[in-house]
Amino acid sequence: MRFLLISLIVHAPDPVTGVSKPTNERFREVIENALIAEELGFDGFGVGERHERPFISSSPPVVLSHIAALTSRIRLFTAVTTLSLLDPVRAYEDYATLDHLSGGRLELIIGKGNGTAQRELFHVTPEDQWDRNAESYELFRRLWREEKVTATPRFRPSLTEAEVWPRPLQRPIRVWHGSATSRESVDLAARYGDPLFSANVSNPIEPYAELVRHYRERWAAYGHDPAAAVVGAGTAGYYADHRSQDAVAAYRPVFEGTLAFQRRLGLEPVFPTLEDFIERSSALIGSPQQIVEKVHRYHERFGHSVTHLHADADGLTDAQHRASLELFQSDIAPVLRKEIPDPPWGWGPVAPVPESAFVEG
Repeated sequence: MRFLLISLIVHAPDPVTGVSKPTNERFREVIENALIAEELGFDGFGVGERHERPFISSSPPVVLSHIAALTSRIRLFTAVTTLSLLDPVRAYEDYATLDHLSGGRLELIIGKGNGTAQRELFHVTPEDQWDRNAESYELFRRLWREEKVTATPRFRPSLTEAEVWPRPLQRPIRVWHGSATSRESVDLAARYGDPLFSANVSNPIEPYAELVRHYRERWAAYGHDPAAAVVGAGTAGYYADHRSQDAVAAYRPVFEGTLAFQRRLGLEPVFPTLEDFIERSSALIGSPQQIVEKVHRYHERFGHSVTHLHADADGLTDAQHRASLELFQSDIAPVLRKEIPDPPWGWGPVAPVPESAFVEG
């Protein structure tokens, strides 16, 4: 099993102290967490994309390019690239450039995106959002693979023998499909033989397990080898300590502060108590042994080989956050790496593909 740290770059008051950090400090914190991820041996670091409050993750190519310059090993993920809002040609240019700057360490997780405000910002409607996502991905996919592209899409100007540069270092860059609730994303992933990344954050396991089951069914229906389907899964929170009582006590102020923030936003919490959150959500809170057991319970339902943890302290102190990540790598990750298989592909930077190996599509 492989492990990522992911930040959506939420810019909101600390759930425990209520203190709001300046924007530049919040970005610096994200960069520092990426460096910690590489230092401690995590396999990847991801940055979200949102175009509305309380997020400042509107430009993941810029953030990931900065991280690429400061790291050498971890793979760099988008979480997620909101293709329904973007011009796929411009997105291709950004990410092909980033792939070179990172030495071939880029992986994309794509999705339609959530949030009314960002949809309205880009004049995207609920009725056309799924069609935009599928169309953008299909064009995006052709741009990775073909020297010249001719296409007449609905949602952007047509292309005639269009050459888009630079060509990416990885050919092609791996694309995951992020899915929280939609069968459309799942079907798109299965159709093209792409891996699926289940959000697995906001609700109990059942709706996510149903989507993963549907993905595997559609994967087989499209004629792919069932053994080749790959699934990743998120987690709703993470904090480990040697004793479960200490982990729960340390996380309680974080949970209560987050709960209060949700209620101020007018949101009805899915998990009203910390005990319910630990029991029924995907949160990994407790002793190392408890966390290993919970990941295994989810693996029985998902069959996943990649897991993400929150990159941000989210109300924990910096010392608590780092100690918990160190404990994950010393006592939790080795067990899970041994007991749960990796995805069936290499994980490090890639070697450049010679220009002579490229065949015009």
